[in-house]
Amino acid sequence: MAEHPEPHKQRRHIHLRTALSRARERRRGEGPAPPLSLGERLSDLVAETVGSWRFILIQSGLLLAWLIANIASGGNAWDPYPFILLNLMLSFQAAYTAPIIMMSQNRQADIDRIRSIADYQVNIRAEAEISLLHEKIDLLREQQVAELISLLKTSLERIESLENRLLPSPPTS
Repeated sequence: MAEHPEPHKQRRHIHLRTALSRARERRRGEGPAPPLSLGERLSDLVAETVGSWRFILIQSGLLLAWLIANIASGGNAWDPYPFILLNLMLSFQAAYTAPIIMMSQNRQADIDRIRSIADYQVNIRAEAEISLLHEKIDLLREQQVAELISLLKTSLERIESLENRLLPSPPTS
């Protein structure tokens, strides 16, 4: 049996090894992530705050207090029933928080995209390593089979020589 892999397997070995080494070099060259800017930190803070149950409960309590205070004041209310001032304030809040939350989400989407690319590269490297391991195991098996065949041939030759010595040769007529 062959002790060396076939030429196309050798080329594949070289290709996988160079791909792995290129990926390692790319990882080493990236370095740490740059620090977040003030705007990025603020957008993350706003998104984290506005997207919490604590914010919803506090805002609901304030809205309820606003409504009760204005209804209880009757004719002296600063924002009488259709609560135009309250609607204006909520519109301002929505107009400013929506784009800020979207900035945070866009940045998070960029981070997720980078992570998914990194995960894909890790999967490719793992697949290449597994393929190399399979090839090594196949090579070891081929070598073991060749050794077994060689041992069997040697054993058969010894058995035949012992048989020839111990058993008389058949009579020739």
